[in-house]
Amino acid sequence: MLSLLKAVSFFLGHIPPGLARVLGGMLGLLAYRLLKRHRQTAFENLERAFGSSLSFSERERIAKKFFRNLGVMFFEFNRIPWLKKGSIETLVEFKGLERIDKALEKGRGILLITAHYGNWELLHSALGYKGYGLDLVVRKNDSPVVEDFIRWVRTSSGTSIVYKYKAMLPLVRRLNSNAAVMILIDQNTIARDGVFVDFFGVPACANKGPALLAQKTGAVVLPVFIARDGAKHIVEVWEALELVSTGDKDSDTEVNTAMFNKVVEKAIQMRPDHWFWVHRRWKTRPEV
Repeated sequence: MLSLLKAVSFFLGHIPPGLARVLGGMLGLLAYRLLKRHRQTAFENLERAFGSSLSFSERERIAKKFFRNLGVMFFEFNRIPWLKKGSIETLVEFKGLERIDKALEKGRGILLITAHYGNWELLHSALGYKGYGLDLVVRKNDSPVVEDFIRWVRTSSGTSIVYKYKAMLPLVRRLNSNAAVMILIDQNTIARDGVFVDFFGVPACANKGPALLAQKTGAVVLPVFIARDGAKHIVEVWEALELVSTGDKDSDTEVNTAMFNKVVEKAIQMRPDHWFWVHRRWKTRPEV
């Protein structure tokens, strides 16, 4: 089965980029029309985040652009394993890579925080093809066949996979060896694994693991995002975040987690159509 999926990926990954964008846009709009529940979730999230500042037509425009992005991502994901290291800059423009280089010189490891934003799969792959070996923290897919395929694509650029379950100790070891670890921090988590932070003015349960990792290891925390710009993508590494360190572990974890999520909120404010609005980000609610 994996061989068959690789063969399909070869075909999809070699469709000319311009045609792939057209087909992907059409696929995304079809999904927008057919996936009623996901479309409704996107509208509810947009209303929760932006309230009356967005009209219905504006929410509809953002939701459609998001779905189109997903459709194009489908083709771009299959293109990843067939990219050549030397050709990545024909597809991606990089900004702020010197911040990664500077952080590596400190020898404490790097925690790259990002979100399901733009083509997030291309983000870690582009950095991998650029020569930055990353450890990507992900959840294992429920289907072993699908997981094997996704893992094959993700590791094709040199990215290593770390599964979330019981990942803390391995990640501490990796950061202590001056590795670069990438975590997508924007999804809902259950109350015992997270802390409630302000996200677009609404309490959201956020994973506290990244803050705990940074506090324990002293790793440099760098936000990084990928944005679509016509036929190309822009990968931008933002300035390092200054962690709060008062000696109160729980308080520091909450404050730093809130800071990390404010960075994600800032990125979404800049390009609302880039974020994964179909995720139930505010699913876990505070006890009353």
